Amino acid sequence: MEDGKTASPPGAEGGEEEDDFGYRLFPDRNKEPQSFLVRSLFTFHNRCQVMLRMTLETNPYAQLLIAAMKQSGCTVFNDRHFSCENCDGCVSGGFDSATSQIVLCQNNIRHQSHMNRVVAHELIHAFDHCRAHVDWFKNVKHLACSETCVRDRAIRSILAVRKVSRETAEKAVDEVFDACFNDLEPFGRIPHSKTDAKRAYKDFLNRDRYTANL
Repeated sequence: MEDGKTASPPGAEGGEEEDDFGYRLFPDRNKEPQSFLVRSLFTFHNRCQVMLRMTLETNPYAQLLIAAMKQSGCTVFNDRHFSCENCDGCVSGGFDSATSQIVLCQNNIRHQSHMNRVVAHELIHAFDHCRAHVDWFKNVKHLACSETCVRDRAIRSILAVRKVSRETAEKAVDEVFDACFNDLEPFGRIPHSKTDAKRAYKDFLNRDRYTANL
């Protein structure tokens, strides 16, 4: 969860009415898509698109994750895999595994730094979905593992999108914490700063050059 404000994933296919997979947080998921002309009239949507473009062009965390996904066979297309939408007031973004889309909450993301954090966070879910074939809906441990950047945030994210007890969420996080916390792919290191992220991105791009000479 990003600053206690993101939730993943927002969608599921074929769930019964009583199942709660986080749909309520992303009300625009079930609406008919608006025309470009209608969407262009909304300031929130335009601002979201501009900030997203800036993140994808300049943020090393996002660039590394997108490059890693492409290498894993999951090429990211900006107009296909990102969607700026209005969301519930408690979330900033989410990953919809049913459509392989990252939802960006245009009514809640108001600063570039916030957009950077949300995109990077949700791209981690997208990367896990591509690489590890995560069972988001039936295996709470998988969800916990993808959320485990910080234990408490992982617990809050699970509780936001699943009707499970706090005890169940805590147990799932505790069982996967060590293995998932030590899984540094695709960064290869814990990026404590933007400089670290730039180095990780450079190392990732050069990874194939090293192995090619062996």
